[in-house]
Amino acid sequence: MQNKPNEYNLQQLVETYKRLVFNTAINFLQHREEAEDITQDVFIEVYQSLSKFKEQSTISTWIYRITVNKCLDHLRAKKRQKRFGFLTSLFHPESGEELTEISHFDHPGIEIEKKEKASFLFKAIEGLPENQKTAFILWHIEELPQKEIAEIMQSSVKAIESLLQRAKANLRKDLEKIYPERRN
Repeated sequence: MQNKPNEYNLQQLVETYKRLVFNTAINFLQHREEAEDITQDVFIEVYQSLSKFKEQSTISTWIYRITVNKCLDHLRAKKRQKRFGFLTSLFHPESGEELTEISHFDHPGIEIEKKEKASFLFKAIEGLPENQKTAFILWHIEELPQKEIAEIMQSSVKAIESLLQRAKANLRKDLEKIYPERRN
């Protein structure tokens, strides 16, 4: 028999959901250290908000929602910082040479021989609009049912289906640029 969420203690919640939170965070953020930080932030939020949890959804859905929101907030803040620092970071301060940043993401759950292809995929996922990215990660990577994704994103199942179709179309378009021989 499962305890009611308000009867959980933080240690039980962390043990039960830490892997789910970390995996979700790393799929969004694509950086281990940032995912670890978000994981800690999520459990701080869970601890502080547990008494407010109204059990209108399952505790896992509630924790997913907190995780997704923390990840999206982190990405937005990072994007703002990137925009602010963009002009100053175009050139090396001493040499004046143009600087370029190569995005590299080393996902811990991917086999070595598949890392290059996965890198292209995660780069393409990163470029999706926020709501498409969220739906795609929760459906294809986290393998959640569409109904739960709808609850997490506070949307309808039909809206999630539409987001997934648009995400697939956008990813297909981006990946065809890299792999033109795969066009159908």
